[in-house]
Amino acid sequence: MIIVLRPDCTREQQLAFADKLKNDYDVKVNTWEGIHSTVLGLIGDTTQIDIEYIDAQDIVESVKRVQEPYKKANRKFHPENTVIEVAGLKIGDGSLHIMAGPCSVESEEQIVGIAKSVQKSGATFLRGGAFKPRTSPYAFQGLKAEGLDLMKIARKETGLPIVTEIMRTSHIDMFESVDIIQVGARNMQNFELLKELGKTDKPILLKRGLSATIEEWLMSAEYIMAGGNNNVILCERGIRTYENFTRNTLDVSAIPIIKKLSHLPVIVDPSHASGKSWLVEPLAMAAVAAGADGLIIEVHNDPPHALSDGAQSLTPKQFDKVAKKIFKLKEALK
Repeated sequence: MIIVLRPDCTREQQLAFADKLKNDYDVKVNTWEGIHSTVLGLIGDTTQIDIEYIDAQDIVESVKRVQEPYKKANRKFHPENTVIEVAGLKIGDGSLHIMAGPCSVESEEQIVGIAKSVQKSGATFLRGGAFKPRTSPYAFQGLKAEGLDLMKIARKETGLPIVTEIMRTSHIDMFESVDIIQVGARNMQNFELLKELGKTDKPILLKRGLSATIEEWLMSAEYIMAGGNNNVILCERGIRTYENFTRNTLDVSAIPIIKKLSHLPVIVDPSHASGKSWLVEPLAMAAVAAGADGLIIEVHNDPPHALSDGAQSLTPKQFDKVAKKIFKLKEALK
């Protein structure tokens, strides 16, 4: 961290400020005195320092980080890729996983039928929403606890590990038997929820916020990891841009960027990124080519009558076709 002091800063103020930084944050402070200003260089773990607090001091002219504020999610401190094991499956080891299933769990017949179908097509995880955050308060909000029970029935029938979204901290106990807990885009910066999930050892699928920068996304992962849970999987699901033809804009560049900055696995959601079923295949192919560790794709047995997100859902037959192409591409890239 580099701190530039104001020209009118006295020697006594400078020394007192440097001592406070050393004592409060256990960092080494190097001082460079110029003709017009004095610069303090902080060496050590500066991730705990509140940059806004430093900037608010009367004697400080400017402050900037020269090291990313996330440490546990940073590849500099963890050069090897993190591999997360879930029910005997490894995410981040170079293999490709597909998490497939409906946006919302609607009935036992629906979720079990889709689970059996996507499994035959190569899906390794079953996704499905029991608790659904919706923009409209009048839209279907999910079957809630009943939906979780139906997901477990589908897991028992197929053996597929389940991925489903959590909405609030009070539900954590309810999700004890869920294989991967998903944090949705709207909750990416629900820091109290992230802190509580950090106290668990459950794998967490952390979706990128609708307008979140890559650093903000990684800082949310840092919240979970700072609590002691290193089992974080990042999910790029598209961000808001000026373009309104698609539901969101898939940031394909985020995949190699994350791979460079962080050691965490990256999953891509082409369904939410596009909002259109016919775009799922090309976006999924692009994500795999860019180095994604997996995909999360919405599949519904009857999309026109789906209770949520039918327009972006593939039929089981369409999914089978897409999955074959995806695995063929992955093989070709080896």
